[in-house]
Amino acid sequence: MGRMALCRLEELVEGQARGFDPKGKGEDTLFALRYRGQLRVYRNLCPHLRGPLEYRKDRFLSADGQWVVCYAHGARFRPDDGTCVHGPCRGEALHVLQHHEAGGWLLVPLEQLGH
Repeated sequence: MGRMALCRLEELVEGQARGFDPKGKGEDTLFALRYRGQLRVYRNLCPHLRGPLEYRKDRFLSADGQWVVCYAHGARFRPDDGTCVHGPCRGEALHVLQHHEAGGWLLVPLEQLGH
């Protein structure tokens, strides 16, 4: 199983998120964040509008870093599991991607990038 390196682990700091364009098409189709010391990787797709979450590069989180936010309609998602707790998609969740941490790098399996 092949893997793609997204970034160095030290580049993901607590309370911030970072988008990635693994296919090189000019759009961040996934994002990663560190929340309470744990890394999470999600597909950048709101379950309600089926569009990207951020309003500008790497702006996935609320100002206090406690929520993932869809800026199109204000839905809030828990950063630890992607579940929507506020907004029209309440109860739905962001798509979690499996990831690996190795040699100081954040890696995702290539087969997850095809969607």
